[in-house]
Amino acid sequence: MARRPGSSSRGSQRTDRPGRLDPGAVTAPRRPEPDSDAPLPATDPSLVQMGEFGRAHGLNGEVRLKSYSGDPLAISSYGLLIGADGRRIELTDVRRAGGASPDLLVVRVKGIADRTGAESLNRLALYLPRARLGEVEDDDEFFTADLVGLDVVDGAGTVLGTVTDVPNYGGGDLLEIRPAAGGATALLPFTKAFVPTLDIPNGRVVVDPPEDLFAPAGPKPPDEPD
Repeated sequence: MARRPGSSSRGSQRTDRPGRLDPGAVTAPRRPEPDSDAPLPATDPSLVQMGEFGRAHGLNGEVRLKSYSGDPLAISSYGLLIGADGRRIELTDVRRAGGASPDLLVVRVKGIADRTGAESLNRLALYLPRARLGEVEDDDEFFTADLVGLDVVDGAGTVLGTVTDVPNYGGGDLLEIRPAAGGATALLPFTKAFVPTLDIPNGRVVVDPPEDLFAPAGPKPPDEPD
C-alpha cells in the first residue's frame, strides 16, 4: 500500500513508512477456489498484487521478491498467495535482501529446492483476494496495485506519463513515472503538494511536478567520489 501525506511542504521531510495491512485481520477470501489453477485474467478488480518474484538467489531454491505490502515482511503472513499463472504459492522463509530497497526480499517457496525451480518463478506476480485485506481506513491510503498504470496528467490535462511503480526508499512513498515521450523514469514524492488529485475511477492522477522532473541527470561535481 501507499500513503499520500497531506503536507503542504515540498521539501525533503522524511516520514516512516507505516505498516498498513493487518496480518491478524480475520477475513474470508471470495475467490478463487484453492483447487483452481487457471491463469488469472489480466485485470481482476477482486485481486490485489502483493509482490513480484525476481531472479534466483544462490543455488538452493531462494529467489528475490519485491513486496508491495505496507510492511514488506508481512507478505508471508497472508497464507497462500496466487501466482499470475494460477499456481498457489506458499512462502516458507522470508528475509530482507539488504541494500537500499527495504521492499526487496529473499524468500523460499514451498516445493522449490534448487536454482532451476527458483528461476521458473522469475517475473511471476503474486496476488491476494482484496477481501482478505479489508478496507483502507484513511482517504489518503491506497493499494499500490490501484496506482500502478494510472495516467499522470498536469493541471491542464496534458498527459505526462504513466505510473509504473510506487517505491519507498525510507523517506516516504514515491511515484515512479514513465514519461509519455519516452526515456528514463522519474520519481515524484507521493504527497498532496506534488499529487493534489487522485482520480482512480477515471484512471489518472493530477500532479504539480517540478519543471525538471524528466530532465536528465547533470554531471557529477568534480569533488564527488564515484
